[in-house]
Amino acid sequence: MDLKQLEYFLAVAEEKQITAAAKRLFVAQPPLSYQLKQLEKELGTKLFIRESHGVKLTDAGKELQEYAEKIVSLAQKAKGQVGKIEKGELGSIRIGSASSSVGELPSAKFKQLKQFYPDLSFDIYEDNTYGIIDGIRSGKIDLGIVRTPFDHTGFDFKELTSEKMVLVTADQNLIQRGHVSLADLAKEPLIIYRRFESIFNSSFAHMGLRPFYAVKCDDSRTAILWAKQGMGVALVPEGIASLYAKGQFLPIDHASWQTHLQLIWKKEKLSPLIVRVVDLF
Repeated sequence: MDLKQLEYFLAVAEEKQITAAAKRLFVAQPPLSYQLKQLEKELGTKLFIRESHGVKLTDAGKELQEYAEKIVSLAQKAKGQVGKIEKGELGSIRIGSASSSVGELPSAKFKQLKQFYPDLSFDIYEDNTYGIIDGIRSGKIDLGIVRTPFDHTGFDFKELTSEKMVLVTADQNLIQRGHVSLADLAKEPLIIYRRFESIFNSSFAHMGLRPFYAVKCDDSRTAILWAKQGMGVALVPEGIASLYAKGQFLPIDHASWQTHLQLIWKKEKLSPLIVRVVDLF
């Protein structure tokens, strides 16, 4: 018993005539009749009663009709779903999002994608950059939005933003200056996102300055929170400062202090769905 036989069987059951079913299926009558006989032979029972004006189902035929309708419907659904997956229109997108990537997810493009392909689902994993990188390497995550610097070995990427580092402070007298230099920063208790420490150290050393790091942490939002409590001044990317510290940050006069948000993925063949998401960016 195969799918074609069940489709032929259902057509005859619905049309109640071999001739009408053959026309509907775009096949000749002999092949259709042969398939029905093969189906009856395999099942060991009559499925139709031949009458002068057509055919009608036996009790066994009525029972088979219920199963055949479900089987054919499932087969058609499976074919459609597999086709959608192949076209990148169905599936689950596993995206890692660094805490400082707020504003990139969800974007208007993701909303549009969901409108066109309502069967898509999203699994969002929130972590720091290194946690997301580990997730991509292990296969837990498909794509990541992370912040430089990091080791790009084994990854492809697209750059999303380029941002300056800024100073966040609760001291309005400092804010009123409008900007600060590295020499100014060396006089302040600094709160830093630990992964930028080597960059900061290099810049201060080049100027012959020795900074004091009052607090080191692993999240820009944590650095901002401590700065708002007056525990020092935080050095964070401008994008996250504009979201969590409006009116409490100012630029730093040091052009090389820049960071980038990047969309990254493993260097391997991507599924059609992931290709579609990458193309959004």
